[in-house]
Amino acid sequence: MAFDLLITNGTVIDGLGGKRFAATIGVKDGRIAAIGDAGGAAAATIDARGQIVCPGFVDPHTHYDAQISWDSVLAPSAEHGVTSVVMGNCGVGLAPCRPGDHQLLIQDLINVEGMSEQVLTAGVKWDWESFPDYMDAAQRRGSGINLAFLVPLAPLRTYVLGREATQRAATANETAEIARLLREAIEAGAWGFSTTANPAHIGYQGKTLAARPASRDELIAYAGVLKQSGRGVIELSVIKRYSTMADDEFELVDFLLTHSGRPVTWLSLHNHIDKPGGTQEVLRKADPLYRRGAIPQVMCRPLMQEFTLRTPGILNEITAAKSVFNLPREKQMEIYADPAFRDGIREELKLGRKFTNQAQHLIVHKAADRALVKYENMTIGEVAKEWGCDPLDAFFDFGLKDNIETQFVAPRANNDKARIPELISDPRTMIGLSDAGAHVDMVYEAGYTTYILGTWVREKKAMELEYAIKRMTSEPADFFGLKDRGRLVVGAAADIVIFDEQKINSAERPQPISDLPAGGTRLHSGAEGISHVIVNGRTVFRDNQHTGELPGVVLRSR
Repeated sequence: MAFDLLITNGTVIDGLGGKRFAATIGVKDGRIAAIGDAGGAAAATIDARGQIVCPGFVDPHTHYDAQISWDSVLAPSAEHGVTSVVMGNCGVGLAPCRPGDHQLLIQDLINVEGMSEQVLTAGVKWDWESFPDYMDAAQRRGSGINLAFLVPLAPLRTYVLGREATQRAATANETAEIARLLREAIEAGAWGFSTTANPAHIGYQGKTLAARPASRDELIAYAGVLKQSGRGVIELSVIKRYSTMADDEFELVDFLLTHSGRPVTWLSLHNHIDKPGGTQEVLRKADPLYRRGAIPQVMCRPLMQEFTLRTPGILNEITAAKSVFNLPREKQMEIYADPAFRDGIREELKLGRKFTNQAQHLIVHKAADRALVKYENMTIGEVAKEWGCDPLDAFFDFGLKDNIETQFVAPRANNDKARIPELISDPRTMIGLSDAGAHVDMVYEAGYTTYILGTWVREKKAMELEYAIKRMTSEPADFFGLKDRGRLVVGAAADIVIFDEQKINSAERPQPISDLPAGGTRLHSGAEGISHVIVNGRTVFRDNQHTGELPGVVLRSR
């Protein structure tokens, strides 16, 4: 046979959990045509001597919904060996959308996903209205990697209810129309829908995100679309407190499983140093759900969130703080200085919000005012002690002194690093939560794949390489129904990563770069040790450099 590509002399890990083996891989027409002693001529050959050859990684949790408008490569994921991404998570996105509602959905992304208004305004092309149009537009633009779409519920409800979507449940007729639009999207190839019950998820002007007011009758109708179609999954943000699963959260996951008959992935499971053993308690409680097809998503690093009081995402679960979102700087500063505003937050913190006791642990990462540089790398608790005031007051006062431009770092969760291996190795969890495309100037997790293989596999020996690869390839692919991805078998799509297992990694501390529309800044940590990233048989990245190829496709559930 004449091949388009031969990969010779490599050590193959198939992504299905089997032991590594030496083999040549032959690729023809974007698919794996032979594994073993593949012989014959080839248009191109890669000598993978001394390297691992494995399936491309599948990222189950990204927010590239806006970024695909201006970035066809999706390098933050692609350079780390991710060859397929799932988008449209957490109930928030950009389709469907009426021309007059563009700003509503942009503000949703600003508040839920920490995106920049300037970047979104400059970068989003709006060459769609319906959800099928949105997927078709992505296919026309081309992509470096494969794109799988979930339908987020907030844009669906906004499309039908308009601005009232943030305030009320849909009527029976409106519910039928939303279900029709969801069915249309599923028939066009979407992989399910996403929603949220998380009070931290607020939309435009600090209002409730439009997905959250959906009634149980609505959810039955939307879940029924998946049940009737016999395909698709549900992604749900439901957990309000780290290392805890409340009874109402358990019940909602159970409800969606029952009415859809389809798998559900829920967010999220993190450890917390204040609740040792909490994650194991959650997994034991959720075991009946897991046995029916529900699985939580976990991340592989401590969750450290960078933010400013100009874009105060860390406060979005606090009702008293919602008045500061999407306002001019001067108005925000006026509110932050108001003692009544601060007292309102103090009262809510007594209820046990995630931000409780956080102020004293916040780190001053970077001050814009040079007079405040001496406080960099200090905690707000230390600043408060020096200033002789309450940490919450010190937090707001520091921000005001710096024209609310201070970059703070908040240690949020997974702060017991020694217990992260039990999360990422447990088969009752799904590794994900990269949030790639979101919070880009605050958090960087798009490189989780190389970090796991370098840090947790090679350095810490927390799990075997074969198992770690399976966790990031065939497991998420199988959950979503991407049956020809995440595995190296004859007939599967030729999504392949070639890497040096002694070098693969990514730095734990990312660095800022400014390459977004309107000069926007994002955090970045380059991949180490990957020689080739191949998508549908064509090399997209070679030694960390984009080759110019855009072989990715929109993956369609049909």
